[in-house]
This record gives sequence, structure tokens and C-alpha cells, in this order.
Amino acid sequence: MSRRASRPLLAAGLGVAALALLPAAYLVVRATGATAEAWELLFRPRTLGLLGSTLGLALAVTGCATVLSLPLAWLTTRTDLPGRRIWTALLCLPLALPTFVSGYVLLAAFGTGGALEEPLARLGLPVPPVYGFPGALLALTLSTYPYLFLALRAGLLAQDPALLESARSLGLTPARAFWRVTLPLLRPAFASGALLVGLYVLSDFGAVALVQYDAFSRIIYMQYEGAYDRAYAALLGLALVVVTVAVLALEVWVRGRASYHRSARGTSRATAPVRLGRWCIPALALCGGVVSLGVGLPVVILVYWAARGVASGETGVWGPAMNSVLASGLAAVLSVVAALPLAVLGARYPGRLPMLLERSAYVGYALPPIVLALSLVFFGINAAPFLYGTLAMLLLAYLVRFLPQAVGTVRAALLQLSPRLAEAAATLGHSPPSVLRRITAPLMAPGLLAGAALVFLTAMKELPATLLLAPIGFDTLATRVWSATAEGQFAQAAPAALLLLAVSALGVGLLLSQEERARSSQVSG
Repeated sequence: MSRRASRPLLAAGLGVAALALLPAAYLVVRATGATAEAWELLFRPRTLGLLGSTLGLALAVTGCATVLSLPLAWLTTRTDLPGRRIWTALLCLPLALPTFVSGYVLLAAFGTGGALEEPLARLGLPVPPVYGFPGALLALTLSTYPYLFLALRAGLLAQDPALLESARSLGLTPARAFWRVTLPLLRPAFASGALLVGLYVLSDFGAVALVQYDAFSRIIYMQYEGAYDRAYAALLGLALVVVTVAVLALEVWVRGRASYHRSARGTSRATAPVRLGRWCIPALALCGGVVSLGVGLPVVILVYWAARGVASGETGVWGPAMNSVLASGLAAVLSVVAALPLAVLGARYPGRLPMLLERSAYVGYALPPIVLALSLVFFGINAAPFLYGTLAMLLLAYLVRFLPQAVGTVRAALLQLSPRLAEAAATLGHSPPSVLRRITAPLMAPGLLAGAALVFLTAMKELPATLLLAPIGFDTLATRVWSATAEGQFAQAAPAALLLLAVSALGVGLLLSQEERARSSQVSG
């Protein structure tokens, strides 16, 4: 079989790559066409202040997430903490909470008219500030610390215990051995986890919008909605992309080029757990406190307001739920279909062009969601007015945003299939599209379903693209939570938020089950 891809396959790959690159390319075109006044606005002191507030929030959230994640990762991997597996699962559950739901929970609990505002006042206790920087910091820290927690856990589990034992044998105390041996070896894990947290904060829209904190994403949305200067909004979006690229470069520098692997072969073995002794109670209190804030409080607040909503007749959630299922289901199917040619080119036809086509799928994912949505708004208004305000435009945004998730799972499934099956079918006279349809796709069904499920679950939570691109009257669960919370209608938002939490929990369960399956296969192998 020739190693050269067929023309239909290449044409399909080029078409998908063009769609994936469309928002980034149009954003650049829009920015270059901005007036001199718009460029002057970009470099005014207010914009620099906006940059400072956005980066300050990202640094603060990353710092707070580190303060939480490092001791939690150490407790669940290196100590005899009771119920370590259960605590690990509970500490990962905030991943199931979209940031705009975290913002909703803070407002519904401690904001004006919140469930805990009056009880705290009766007890003479201060009500925590939830608007502005404090609210954004708390909501985003509780939503993002699991990324750093999981990265640091993986780093601790991968370390060779012999290194720590050698340090102890040289006279170092446990604390000094941790700071001089364990912590430096966690540098790559910290860099990767901090990168995820930082990028998440930079791209977040829901939480900062609800707690009214002026970050890039919120100002971009306000600039577009207010129609003060949409060219200026495009320039702000481009500036946010530049900041994102700078953060990626910073992660490479922090990670460094040092070697962190063992120089000689050895047998991997488990580290003897540290006995907590009298520190067991404080350790359990730390884990319980974080889980209570990250999981317990949201569930209690959502149930409280949902019950009040049902009692007052606020049950109109099924329409938005059906819209969410429709849009997310179509996006899942389209993403898997579009991922097929890119995955086949990348896995079966090594070369520069197939590699570039496959990598192009990740450009849209690198764009912050609000910037991606804004670029498609400009494209729809100026170049494709027949698409603007239709479900097709929303599906295009979902496709560009979540295509990498489908490409990754489809490519992984394809690499597990022997290429000889396709070669045998080709020798029997089947064309490449026929081989893909009749041989490859059926054998890849589990991977295709996994990719579709991942896209579906993620698209259900998408907020900025849905707000800017959904047809008029096309309410989803995400937009219902956002709009109702922005108007202080907590009872109306709660049922939609509960449904979103349940769907997101399925996504986290899928992630944990895949990790457990991978770990089991490694053990059996």
C-alpha cells in the first residue's frame, strides 16, 4: 500500500484544517484592519491595568492552588492518611463544577439575598466578600486546584524512593529532605499543572463575569455587547492570545532542561508511607475542609435553591436541557466525523503535510473561548451573514473548540489497529474511503464513542460561544445559569446548575475510569 494519502483523504483533511484555522486567521485580519484610534485605545493605561488585573488573578489563583495542592498531593501519596483513595476521588470532584456554576454558588450563598447572608448576620459573623477580586480568586481556586493536585500526585508517585532514602541516610531531616530532594524533582509536574491553572484562569469568562471582576474576557464581552468599538474588542482578543502564548513560553522556561529520570536501571517500588501520628487529625481536617468548600457547599446551595425553585414553580429547565442535548450531540457527531481524516493522516501517513494538518486542529483549542467566539461573530457578520445567528454557526464554534478532544481519542484508537488490515482490504480492491467506512471505523467504534462522549460532556458546559453565537431564544443549561444568576434569580438558575453538575460529574467519572483502566492494563502488562 502506498504511503501517500489519497486525494479525497487529503481534501477532507485540508477542509477540516481550514475550518479549524478560520477563527484565528479571521481574528488577525480583523485586528489588522482596525483603525488607528482602536490601536491607541489598546495601549492606553486602562488596557495596561486590565492586563495587570488579569495576570494578577492568574498568579494569585496559581499560588493559592499550589498552597492547597502540594500538601494534599503529599498526604494522599506519601502518608498513611486514612481513606486516601476516597479523599483522592473527592478532591478531584471540583473538576465537575463549571466555573460559572462556582460563581453562582458563591453569589447564591453569600451574595445579596444569598442563602447564608442572613444566618451569618444573625450570628454576628462577617459575610465573605464575593464580588470583585476575592470572589474570582475563591471561585477559580476551588475550580482549578485539581489540575495541579493531579499533576503533583503523578510527580510524587513517579519519584524513585531510593533518592529520598539516600538523602535521609546522609543526615537530612525529613523536612530538609523534602525541600532539597522531593520538591526540586516536582518541577516538571508543577510547571505542567500550573500551566493548566494559569491558562484556565486567563480564558475563564463565567466566574469573572458573575462576580464582576474586570479581566480580559469580561471586558471583551462587555465591549462587544455594548457595541462601543468591536474592532477594539478584536484587538483585546488578540492581546489575550499574546498573553496566552507568553504563558506557554514561561512554562517551558520554568520546566527547564534538567534531567529528572534515573541514570541507571532499577526496580520501581512503592515508598514506605510516612506515619502521621498526631498530625492525622489536622490532615483530615485539611482534606475535609477543601472537600466541603469545593463539593459540599455547592451541592448544599444548589439543592437549597432548587427546592425553593420547585416550590415556587420555577421548573422551566427542560427546554434548555433539550437544547443543550441537541447542540452538544450534533457537535459530538460532527467532531468525530471531522477528526477521522486528520487522525488517519497523522497516524497512517507520516510526513510534514499530514502532521501540519493534524496539528492545525489544536489552534482553535489554544484560543481563549471568548476570543474564539468573538472571531466567529466577526466572520459571521462580515463574511457569512447567512450563518450568523443560526445553530450552524454555534456548531461551527463547538467543532473548532472541541475538535482536538476528538482527534486525540480517535488517533489513539487508530494506533491500536494494525495497518495490515487496511492494506489487506486495499489489495482486494477497496478504495481508501471504503476501507475507512467498512474496516477501520467499525474496529475503532470504542474510540469513536469515547471521543464523542468527551465532546458532548464538554460542549454542555460551554458558555462564551453559546452566549455570543446561539440563535435568538435558543437557551441552554449554561446560558440559563448565567443569565438567571446575573439577574439575581438564584432559584431559577439552580435546577439548570444541578443538571450541569450531574453531566459534568459523568465526565469526571469517565476520566477517572480511563485512568484506572490504563493503570490496570499497565499492571497486567
